[in-house]
Amino acid sequence: MWCPRCQGRLLAPLGPAAPVATTRPPAHPQTPQRNASRLPTGFRWIAVRPGPPPPPRRRRRPLGPTPRYRAVPRWGLIDSIAPTAPAEPRSAGRVSEGAVQATLLASAAIFALAAAAHVLRYVLLLVNRNTLLPPLIADAALLMGVLVSLAAIAAMIASMAVTTAWLVGRRAQAFRLRGHDDPRPGWTLWAGCMTPVVNLVWAPVFVNELAHTEKSRARLRGRITAWWIAWICSALVSGWATWTSAATGPQSVADNTVTEILAYLVGLTALLLLWRVVNGFTNRPVQQNSPTHRWVVVAEQAPSDTVAEQAPSDTVAEQAPSGTVAEQAPGGDRPATAGPTQSPVSASGSAVVVESRDPEPAA
Repeated sequence: MWCPRCQGRLLAPLGPAAPVATTRPPAHPQTPQRNASRLPTGFRWIAVRPGPPPPPRRRRRPLGPTPRYRAVPRWGLIDSIAPTAPAEPRSAGRVSEGAVQATLLASAAIFALAAAAHVLRYVLLLVNRNTLLPPLIADAALLMGVLVSLAAIAAMIASMAVTTAWLVGRRAQAFRLRGHDDPRPGWTLWAGCMTPVVNLVWAPVFVNELAHTEKSRARLRGRITAWWIAWICSALVSGWATWTSAATGPQSVADNTVTEILAYLVGLTALLLLWRVVNGFTNRPVQQNSPTHRWVVVAEQAPSDTVAEQAPSDTVAEQAPSGTVAEQAPGGDRPATAGPTQSPVSASGSAVVVESRDPEPAA
């Protein structure tokens, strides 16, 4: 025997043999195979592959000291963030949609308050026909009418200015997204919207051009038309109220008060309709070349001749005996009455009825 590592000879560690009991026979006699595989005491089997001994294993290099960092390492912690598009520069004269809507609603509230004040003034005029009003109440009613009229004028001017600024900015943004500038200069828009009488014609034209550019003219045509009509009516009634305001007679003053009430109510309607127009634009933001159609794949339908040829046989109504009518049973079943002759069937699969010309009643 030799050592598998040093190739030296090994001496068998022979020792005293184990005592064997002879008084009792073994319960299970050992087979010859097990006796042959048992080794003497001090010996054991060692599995060695044939051939030369295997080469010695290579020792791993020392890993060295554990790395230490003075600061938190940032490798692997950096996220690649795509640069965002620069924000669109906001023009100096453009106002937000919220400011426009708030101004229009505030002006509508002032017009409603002015109409209520003139209604109260008209009631005092009716009372003054039979009863003399105290000077304090008369002066307060007169002052109230003047103040609310001035507030209404200021509200109308503010609404026109804010709405015009929004219109100029919205048109510039819409035309810029289409690849060109607004064909109308800014001063033209301001002059057409702020000049009295002229703005009755040109301001709705500018709004229509904006709706056509944003491809929302069909959706806003009704709102723009209603606002245009209400605005023209408001201008006419306001002009008549201003023309008759120089009257001094009691009945003329009362008539002028009624005209002013109507003027404020019509102006209130025009402001609310203008708010609906602006709201219609702001609910749909300006988009660049947004698609207006969506294409859907539809399966091709078979020709009518093919459908007629492929009609199932159990949908054909057959001619019934004399004096009866054969109809197609519901659910595509065969008719209740059958005969030797078949009747034609329409391509749509509808029920076919064969009537009898005999004078007998049909079943």
